[in-house]
Formats: sequence, C-alpha cells, structure tokens
Amino acid sequence: MSNRELPLSVASPGCEATPRTRPPMTAETAVEFAAVFKALADPVRLRLLSAIAARADGEACVCDLSAGIDVTQPTISHHLKVLREAGLLTSERRASWVYYRVVPDALTRLAEVLATEAGAVVSA
Repeated sequence: MSNRELPLSVASPGCEATPRTRPPMTAETAVEFAAVFKALADPVRLRLLSAIAARADGEACVCDLSAGIDVTQPTISHHLKVLREAGLLTSERRASWVYYRVVPDALTRLAEVLATEAGAVVSA
C-alpha cells in the first residue's frame, strides 16, 4: 500500500500526533471557499474587484472598469459574472448601464478563514 492510499487517520510508526487546537475545515466549507478562491485566481478578476472596491461606496459602473485593463468588454463582462456568481459582487441595472458593488461580508469571510488557517486570532 502506498502513502497515497493510507487513510489520513493512520500515523506512521514513531510519529506522534500533535493535539488539535480547533477542528479542521469541513469538506462543505472547503468546497464553498475553493469556488471563491478559484474566482479570485485570475489577475483580471483581482484587478476588477480591486477597481470596484477602490471606488466610493465600493461601487462602479461597468463602463468605468475597462480603463487600464487590456481585454475586451465581453471578456470584462465574463469576469464580472464569475465574481458575481462567486458571491463577491452584486450588480444592479440602471437604465442601460450595470453597476457592480463589492459584497463586504464575502471579503470579511475570506479574511476570517485565512486568518483562522494561519492561526491568527480573529476578532469580529
């Protein structure tokens, strides 16, 4: 049996398990956060999120987001859709324009999970 086939709960001989200080992340939580991190794992999406967050009230019109980002408008729309589906942005149509807003709670949850995994004390 190779190491890849060993169950996670079986320790190697001579290996002393260290005590847990908290329960590990559940499979469901890992799936949820993996989807969000996957949405953020693209430089264009990170720049778009940052561009929106940098605006007053964390909101920007789609017409203002293409400046400085060298991709087509349909590509920007695709990336905004991915961020919206990941729960990082909301959108609202106003006349012929769409305005995007950062979801602060989503970013707070990401910060909290990263801080927890790093062993940092998280304060609400």
